[in-house]
Amino acid sequence: MTGSPTAPPPTALVLGGTGRTGSLVARRLTERGTAARTAARHGADVRFDWDAPATHPTALAGVDRLYLVTPVLRTSYTDQVAAFLDLAVAAGVRHVTYLSTYGGRQAPPDVDIRAVEDDLAARDTVTRTMLRPAWVMQNFSDAHLPVVDGVITVPTGGGAEAFVDAADIAAVAVETLLASEAHAGAEYAPTGPRALTVAEVADAIAAVTGHPVTHRDVDPEAWIGGAVAAGLVPADYAVMLRWLTGTIASGNGSTPNADIEKVTGRPPATFQDFARRNAGAWAAAPAVK
Repeated sequence: MTGSPTAPPPTALVLGGTGRTGSLVARRLTERGTAARTAARHGADVRFDWDAPATHPTALAGVDRLYLVTPVLRTSYTDQVAAFLDLAVAAGVRHVTYLSTYGGRQAPPDVDIRAVEDDLAARDTVTRTMLRPAWVMQNFSDAHLPVVDGVITVPTGGGAEAFVDAADIAAVAVETLLASEAHAGAEYAPTGPRALTVAEVADAIAAVTGHPVTHRDVDPEAWIGGAVAAGLVPADYAVMLRWLTGTIASGNGSTPNADIEKVTGRPPATFQDFARRNAGAWAAAPAVK
């Protein structure tokens, strides 16, 4: 006599699966015994392109939970994401953890962060968890806010931000994907344990590298215009940069909270911890051209 068929094991689809949080989410899910399928345009388990809908069904096959990362360096994507979520629900996805942005409910109306949150909240056949993290510490160790000739250039008006380690964001995301019922409807804003100015960030980097690092607080429009002119961001993304930097400059940057410890049971990493672990990233800072 044959036994009754068993249900297939849960599988999580991780969009942005080669990215800063997605790669960590997938690895930690696997370590915890849950199958994770990474999806990205290149280098992932499956190819996924927001602009190529034909890649979506294969990515979703057999998936019951989703780590949602929306298109990067864009401001308009509501329709694309809504169509994908329709397909995901039809394919059997029952929980979505959405990587939003700190203060996403106050995003400019021409940025679709809030619209995606509203779409998810309106769906009654899928549970959801919102993650709204602060600026990630990794911005300072990669090409986003690099140390160039001993200087970090970004407009902040001297304001502070509770910078958070991407690893801590991923740790929160993993818990919500593993125990979706316990986190259904939850809204978390992962932050670091202390709000820092970029000048204080520069001091922390200097302490681990042994070389002076300073913050140059430039005119926001000049900085944004330079990023657009250099082709680093599309012209319509200027509104996003203006909002993000303006929030810090106005004194409304992220402030520390207990969300990471509440969800994971451990406190978030400090920037000093992050700097010590990543000191090699600043060993050869790019030269100004």
